[in-house]
Amino acid sequence: MSDKVVTRFAPSPTGFLHIGGARTALFNWLYARHTGGAMLLRIEDTDRERSTEAATAAILDGLRWLGLTWEGEPVSQFERAPRHREVAEELVRMGKAYYCYATPEELNEMREKARAEGRPPRYDGRWRDRDASEAPAGVKPAIRIKAPTEGETVVRDSVQGEVRFPNKDLDDFIILRSDGNPTYMHAVVVDDHDMGVTHIIRGDDHLTNAARQTVIYNAMGWNVPQMAHIPLIHGADGAKLSKRHGALGVEAYRAMGYLPEALLNYLARLGWSHGDDEVMSVEDMIRWFDIVDVNKGASRFDFQKLEALNGLYMRKMDDAELFDIFIATLPHLENGAPIIAGLNENTKAQLLAALPGLKERAKTLIELADGAAFLFARRPLSLDEKAASLVGEKPHTVLSGAFDALKNVNDWSAASTEAAIREFAIRSEVKLGAVAQPLRAALTGRSTSPGVFDVLAVLGREESLARISDQID
Repeated sequence: MSDKVVTRFAPSPTGFLHIGGARTALFNWLYARHTGGAMLLRIEDTDRERSTEAATAAILDGLRWLGLTWEGEPVSQFERAPRHREVAEELVRMGKAYYCYATPEELNEMREKARAEGRPPRYDGRWRDRDASEAPAGVKPAIRIKAPTEGETVVRDSVQGEVRFPNKDLDDFIILRSDGNPTYMHAVVVDDHDMGVTHIIRGDDHLTNAARQTVIYNAMGWNVPQMAHIPLIHGADGAKLSKRHGALGVEAYRAMGYLPEALLNYLARLGWSHGDDEVMSVEDMIRWFDIVDVNKGASRFDFQKLEALNGLYMRKMDDAELFDIFIATLPHLENGAPIIAGLNENTKAQLLAALPGLKERAKTLIELADGAAFLFARRPLSLDEKAASLVGEKPHTVLSGAFDALKNVNDWSAASTEAAIREFAIRSEVKLGAVAQPLRAALTGRSTSPGVFDVLAVLGREESLARISDQID
């Protein structure tokens, strides 16, 4: 057996890749990268009613967007059902499992009796040692594992430590249903073994499953992978993560204008840390990550922290790189359509030139699109309420004077337009702000924007003068 670490991410395709799943995928990916191993991908699509092709595609798309790559082809759990059946039958041959002919009525009776006696409902083992010759006619049997009845099953967990489960609580659970379909509990073990998985990293809601799965590993004489059950993510208020907290699909975060790198950094810090490092590149995370450093307690998801981190990433990012990501994300942004419609070689150049000023005041790509909207606005601009109030009667005369001052600037740049406006302000004995504010409103339709002289430079002489002229008229 090789010493190579093999992790796996195993989502169910019943919906999108939600944020908790994305963090599980990230931890599996980081651990595999950190140890020079591999992460595999398995789609747990045995629930045929709820599994969809669209959800599978969304999960793969979400992982690719985050840059969480996997080795080989994704494995479909459903397609491996014949192998799961084969192992279940083998366990029967080995005397480690048995055919159970209990009818639905009998099982119901068992549950009712346990409830009446205040016990948890458990199968009472009535077919454990009976001969199949006693089987009632016409009843298709399920296969149940022979769980140990004494002592305890120990799960040695990298995050939770040593967790002990009394075997009397495990009962002889079903591994193959009477219709010949494997249970999830059984399919997972067979798949992880066949895929050579050495480390299972998943949410701590699977911790009780780990004990049952250990029973199957032991029955087959297989090595039990190293388990690591990571705590779930809670909302900022400490309650279990729900839609209002941010339990959304990864594609929703793309639509909200977050950068994949910022989201990965934020997710990594949910439950794992490296000293006081808040901002870390993917390379840093790979170098530093170890599953044993994950906290036992639940972490809290906080949109404000994610937003602040995202803004930091945008400001740090090279303009050309941010430009490419922004353009690629536009179709996913609610306010991206007008920009897409207005994109041409000229507006692209303007956008790139405006980015240094725009990214200073944006925390998400949605805010960036909002800030960049003035570049793609059609003349005459419609002014928002605040901007309209800035070009009233007195500012009108100021605008006219500013227009005349700018009309005489031939070598058009941020510096030359600023010099002309400053000179006009001194000459007219008005404050620079009293000129800059109505100018900004006329040029962008807003009361906030990048520096007004940067705006003039980006829009160019002709467009700037035309926009100011529109407001004077």
